[in-house]
This record gives sequence, structure tokens and C-alpha cells, in this order.
Amino acid sequence: MGVPLTPPEPAVDLSGDPRRHRRERAMGLVLRGAALASLLVSALIVGSLAANAAGFVAEVDWGRVLANDAWNPRQGRFSISTLVVGSLVITGVAMVVAAPLGLGAAVYLSEYARPRVRAVLKPVLEVLAGIPSVVLGVFALNWIAPEVVGTLFGEREGRTGSMLAAGIGVGILTIPLMASVSEDAMRAVPSALRQASAALGARRATTTLRVVLPAAVSGIVAAFVLATSRAIGETMVVFIAGGAADSATFTANPLDGSLTMTAAMASLATGTDGVRADALAVPALYFVGIVLFALTLGLNLVADRFVRRVRRTY
Repeated sequence: MGVPLTPPEPAVDLSGDPRRHRRERAMGLVLRGAALASLLVSALIVGSLAANAAGFVAEVDWGRVLANDAWNPRQGRFSISTLVVGSLVITGVAMVVAAPLGLGAAVYLSEYARPRVRAVLKPVLEVLAGIPSVVLGVFALNWIAPEVVGTLFGEREGRTGSMLAAGIGVGILTIPLMASVSEDAMRAVPSALRQASAALGARRATTTLRVVLPAAVSGIVAAFVLATSRAIGETMVVFIAGGAADSATFTANPLDGSLTMTAAMASLATGTDGVRADALAVPALYFVGIVLFALTLGLNLVADRFVRRVRRTY
């Protein structure tokens, strides 16, 4: 006799609760809208800058701009190279300060500090990021400029600030960002790599230098790029301690005073009577914003390509 056939069991519905699917679709639409809104805001900002800078590009005498060695838009002197060089010098000084100190703090917190010590030191370090930039600007002007720059390089008559003093102040402001992102990148490295290195007899310093740092290089580069972008965009510290008010002469000497692009925009935007002294002064603000946007975008694109090439997945 044959085995009696049992009727097939009804198929189990694995689609889930329809209400949950509706909530997930709604949340997806909300998140997509947020992403599109951010892109729209960015496009509107760039469009506004380009539209307002068009008058400057069309009317300015570019031969005079490129040959000029001073930035004084209220008197019709638009040396963009003065601002670009000033921005690069101050950003370079800031990263010389922030990169080693921030990375050193990150290595200590990630690899050497005990859990209790780390629980105290990391919040204290991150509190530095909450200090208003105007406070650090006053500190750089009243202490770093005379006590550090003046002591090391000598006082200059009539000098109240310099790119070196401003760069040190910006570097102090950037240390928490560099340290926090780098430390997160190093703590993301699997503990198995550290244990394997220790099993081979490597010391902690060797493990840190040859295992952890190479494994976290993509995150460290990202931290460096974020810190650099933060330094390029800093305004108040340079505005207060940079040694230049609303005009600057072309110089690459860190001991001299100059302006960054952001500080030049801030100084030009103050004093409406002075701004109206030249018809192209206000459009120059938007053109400087375009240059700053292009510089920052190029830096991020280069860094993103480098990070993609060295990124490791564990």
C-alpha cells in the first residue's frame, strides 16, 4: 500500500506587517528628501555666489588684478593671490600645530590610556572645540603674538599680530577635530590585529606604528582633510590676530600680517560706507567666496580619491 499523501501546508506569508512596510517607505522618503534638500541648498549657495560674482568677473580689469600686489577692495585693489597665499600660509602653520598634537593625543587615547583616563581626557579634549573662536583670537593676539612669536623671533615695532600667531591660534582650535576623528579611526581597527602583533613579540609602540596606523590611514587622512578645511574656513582668529585690518600686501612671510579669504570677506562686509567706496567691492566678496569654494572642493576631491585607494575593510 502506498503512503497516503498529506495535503501541502499553506505558504507562510513572509512579507511582514503592511504597516511596518508603510512606515519604512515613509522614512525612506523623508531621508531621501533630506538628502535632496542638502544638495538643493548647496546648489542655491553656489548659484547665488556665481550670479553675484558675475558682475565682478565681467567688469574688473584682470590685468590690474593679476599684476596688483595688495588687497584693498575699497580702493579698487583686488589682488586675489594675496588672499590665497595668506590662507595657505596660515593653514599650513595651523596644520603643523594641529596634526602632530592631534594625532599624538589620538594615539595615546586609543592605544595607551586606561579606560578611566580615556573617559576623562576625551571629553576634556573635545571641550576645546566648544571654545568660541573669538576667544582664541583674543588669546592669540594678546598672548601668542607677544609671548611666543615675539620671544622666538623678536618684537617688531608696530606689529600687533602676524600670520604665525594667527596660524598657531587656528591650530589650537583645530586640534580637537584632528584628535577626535583620528582616535575614532584607530579604535575601529580590529583588536585581533593588535593581538596578532603582540603574539609575534612586537612592542606596543611597534604595533601602533606598523599595524594600527597603517590600518587606520584612511580615517587619519579624512581627519587631516577635515581639520584642513576647518582651518581654511576659520575667520575670527585670523581677523583678530592676523595683523591686518581690511587690507593686506602680498607676502609669504609668516611673521608679517595678512588676510585669509574668509577674514577678508568679514573685514570687507563691515562698514557699509567703506564698502560703497568702490562699485566692485561687494561683488568681490562673492568672487572670493567662489575661489574659497573651489579650493575646498578640490581639496576634498583629492583627499576622497586618496582615501578610496588606501581604505582597508576588515
